[in-house]
Amino acid sequence: MKTYEIIECENKETLGILIYYKKTKCFIIELNEQLDEWTAPLLLTGYVKKKIYTIPRDISKAWVKERIIPKNRQNIGDILSHHHLKEYDEIKMLELSDGKCSQDNLYIKKTESLPDYVLERMKKNLVDVLLLDNCSALAFFADDTVKKVDLKAFSQISDYLNNQAFIDTAQVGCGGYYLTFNDSIDIPSSLLYEKGLDIPLKRQDFITFLQKNILDTTGSCNLLNCTRQNLSYMVKQNQLPVAKANVNGNLYIKGDVVRNMW
Repeated sequence: MKTYEIIECENKETLGILIYYKKTKCFIIELNEQLDEWTAPLLLTGYVKKKIYTIPRDISKAWVKERIIPKNRQNIGDILSHHHLKEYDEIKMLELSDGKCSQDNLYIKKTESLPDYVLERMKKNLVDVLLLDNCSALAFFADDTVKKVDLKAFSQISDYLNNQAFIDTAQVGCGGYYLTFNDSIDIPSSLLYEKGLDIPLKRQDFITFLQKNILDTTGSCNLLNCTRQNLSYMVKQNQLPVAKANVNGNLYIKGDVVRNMW
């Protein structure tokens, strides 16, 4: 991860932070909440007017692209060669220009630290998501909050919720800033946090449950003092549900195994 201050040239005021995730080439802009529609970067004024200061990745990248030489420029090969670059790289092109653009008087400066307002917002970023039945999800946040979220509340995905293949693509996006489906439709973590229903558990509680209550085939056989053939028979007779089937051996919930001891 690389971080840069977005600075206004005249008064050297820092308007926000540009965050870059190298592996996915993802950009996120965090703006200072003191900005208004007149002092915010031009492309981002619409978000500031709505009191949105964490800018989505597509808009953040669009802001970056406004400030760099485009990849399809006719003499791009000569430019890369002049700067000893083997290939086109958006972040390197941005660094070469210091993020300056003819449309405004802003520039960027690399920083190793993040301001408190960014760190505070990051506490509401996602660390994990568990997709549940009936179009809901458990969202785990950096501040150790767990919330149950009704995915039907989000219009951008409501038309796709009956498509299991689409739902299965869900994963936490860069930095935990969003939940993404098919790496194309994003739901900001702040919205999940806002709309979710608090669950009085922590992520560690779920991890502890998994550590103490998930048994493999060997552990189940040891607990029941039976053979693998006996265990397989219980499964076939629907006496023991399989939590997760695997070619190398199934996983079982300990409580289900224990019930076969009675």
